[in-house]
Amino acid sequence: MHDTILLDAALTPFEIARVAQGASLILSERAIARIKASRDIVDAIVEKGIRGYGINTGVGALCDVIIGPKDQSILSHNILFSHACGVGAPLPAEAVRAIMASQINNFAHGRSGISLETVEILVALLNAGITPVMPSQGSVGYLVHSACIGLLVIGHGEAMLGDRRLSGAEALQQIGIAPRRLGAKEGLSLVNGTPCATGLTSLAFARLHRLIDWADAAAAFSYEMLGRQNDPFEEQGLRLRLSDGVRTSADNVLAWLDGRRPVAPEKARTQDPLSLRAVPQVHGSVRDELNHIEIILHNELCSVTDNPVVGGTPEAPIVSSQANAVGAAIGFAADRLAMIAAQLGAISERRIDRMVNPLVSDLPAFLSADSGRCSGLMIAQYTASALCGENRRLSVPASLDGGVTSALQEDILTHATPAAEKALHVMQNLLYILSIELLCGAQARDLQPPISCARDTRRLHSQVREKVTMYKDDRPLSKDIERIADMLHNERADLLRPERQGLGNPS
Repeated sequence: MHDTILLDAALTPFEIARVAQGASLILSERAIARIKASRDIVDAIVEKGIRGYGINTGVGALCDVIIGPKDQSILSHNILFSHACGVGAPLPAEAVRAIMASQINNFAHGRSGISLETVEILVALLNAGITPVMPSQGSVGYLVHSACIGLLVIGHGEAMLGDRRLSGAEALQQIGIAPRRLGAKEGLSLVNGTPCATGLTSLAFARLHRLIDWADAAAAFSYEMLGRQNDPFEEQGLRLRLSDGVRTSADNVLAWLDGRRPVAPEKARTQDPLSLRAVPQVHGSVRDELNHIEIILHNELCSVTDNPVVGGTPEAPIVSSQANAVGAAIGFAADRLAMIAAQLGAISERRIDRMVNPLVSDLPAFLSADSGRCSGLMIAQYTASALCGENRRLSVPASLDGGVTSALQEDILTHATPAAEKALHVMQNLLYILSIELLCGAQARDLQPPISCARDTRRLHSQVREKVTMYKDDRPLSKDIERIADMLHNERADLLRPERQGLGNPS
């Protein structure tokens, strides 16, 4: 059955991610009523000649230039053309769909003044799988990305339908709708607010929410091969740290290791290295941060981030020009997502190194099936190290970049959309790092004498081996990494442990 989401109250970050992955949206009757009511207020503002930014004035530093009724539709169209100046490679369809879902969510609050007909075009495009070609570079906030969506509404720009590239006019033909002639304020509404950053950050958040469970699984897999403590995650000590995340990750790792044979006394250590021993503290802190970030995303999706916003009634309309479109909260959240995902990748890479390093692993050098003639997984650790280095560079906060635009009218910039874009890049790198750790864990197990392993890690090993066979320097490793990355992207770790399903919010 096709996944369909009814948009009535605000969407959640997980619902944004579901739409990004292909779910459809339907506007509720209450959402439709809110959108219609806000449009009636804009029409009243125009009729009564009440000054409203972007309704009957220019935008940016031109905000005091009055625009007459006959030119207000032209202004809406011109805003889209002039703001669609992004450059570079297009964003992937998933990212664009997340932005569109967040934008429709913003309009459904009923304070933007956009027409229902325009919103219905956006919903129809989304549900038909048509996404605008949206250049990924050139945004300090939201304008250039959103303008690409608006261009499709008026039959301009370009779009993708699967692998087909369409003109804006062809995209509308696909859904049987004529190009829309925009009314007052609609052009500004189509480029305004924080939907770009909110949609992309929601997608990054949902991906990390899935990957943290895989990180616990990968850590347990590695610990079974490397760990020499019998009680590193025992509850008595961990409960002294006040953190729900720490307890959750510790419980997860212990569940994966349930049934593992105790370490023989002659091999036992007083303390394992931190990359093994501190899994609950590091992974758990990522979980705690995710809980905080979910609150920020929830608040943003429940908020109206247009400027100006309209209220009151057609008889007594109100227009408010404030700064709700400034995405500082989302910029900070996206920067934190990048940072915590980078740390999760860093501890994973250290475990990878311990598995391939014969000086510390008690395993065949570089997990090679034939040391000397074969390099094994030596270079896979190089790849993980390179990805960690890139993650460190990408974790520099974008929200501190600053800058000035529009002739000093916009003299502070929070760079929320660039922050979200780099967070998504870090998530992709983390996906690959965890995939390499799982490959190393499976290879380490294959090279060990028969040992008594936990039931669930045996299941995890089987899952990895269904995707790739044991490595014997007989093929490029890149495809193996990509196959495991696909598994992590499309499957949930907890489903490999049937009796413990339901941890977290499936995304």
